[in-house]
Amino acid sequence: MAFLTALIEVILPVVLVALVGVALSRRFRLDMDTVGKINLYGLTPLLAFESVMKTEVSGGQAVQLVGGYLLVTLVAGLIALAAAWGRDGPTRRAMIASVVIGNNGNFGLPIALLALGRVGLDQAVVIFVTSLVVMYTVGPALLGSHGGVGDAVLTVIRLPVTWALLAGLIVRTTGVTLPVGVARGVELLAQAAIPMVLIALGLQLGQRASLRLTAPVLIAAAVRVVALPVLAAGLGLLLGLDGLELSSLILACSMPTAVNAFMLAREYGSNPALVASVVALSTLASLGTIAGVVAVLPLLA
Repeated sequence: MAFLTALIEVILPVVLVALVGVALSRRFRLDMDTVGKINLYGLTPLLAFESVMKTEVSGGQAVQLVGGYLLVTLVAGLIALAAAWGRDGPTRRAMIASVVIGNNGNFGLPIALLALGRVGLDQAVVIFVTSLVVMYTVGPALLGSHGGVGDAVLTVIRLPVTWALLAGLIVRTTGVTLPVGVARGVELLAQAAIPMVLIALGLQLGQRASLRLTAPVLIAAAVRVVALPVLAAGLGLLLGLDGLELSSLILACSMPTAVNAFMLAREYGSNPALVASVVALSTLASLGTIAGVVAVLPLLA
């Protein structure tokens, strides 16, 4: 019963909004770069800003969440490395990247809101920002960026989400009150962020999704959507996490491979077909695994 409830109340709303994006992608030729810029530069930063302004996540909780997520990502990467051992370089790197780059934006934010409420969303934003750092440092390093670590760090610094978080911290710390009109405008844009990232996910999957069930694809997808939540539960408990923090970490680590992993693989020519298949398979499989995770979270927490 808990599994069915999770499917109906958490997964179904997310799928319905994403399907709008899939339908639009089939009907119209839409510019994904424009949609991505609207989300990355226009809406998600304001969601981050408002979350910082209203969050009840303490500094200690944020440190626990960031540390827990990074530890799970590191161990998962080592598992993926062991599973990919003996394969050619591009395949090995693509498998590891598919495991460590999770969809904590398009999927993670709306599911956290529906499953854990507003406080859960605040914690999901902390993990989302951490996942961006992983995506734009580890991702290019794995998939063949020629810019080095310094270029990856600059990419993260240039992200508007980073500056929005900093601005939110400054405003909250100093006690500055935003004008009513500005605050309402920020709130409207922040509320638009979640449905827009889901529509963007549907557009991306509708335009680019491909699926080839090879052994590397099956292994990477299984590690991503099956092993990671179990790993997160074990490591989270070892780190002393409990309650909402443990639930947030497990849920974040239950997300499928991010579509951006495919974009990075295509950019650097590191087996994009394999990554695209892992994105498609892990996204489909996660509809059931996330529902299962949401159903058992009350027991774990």
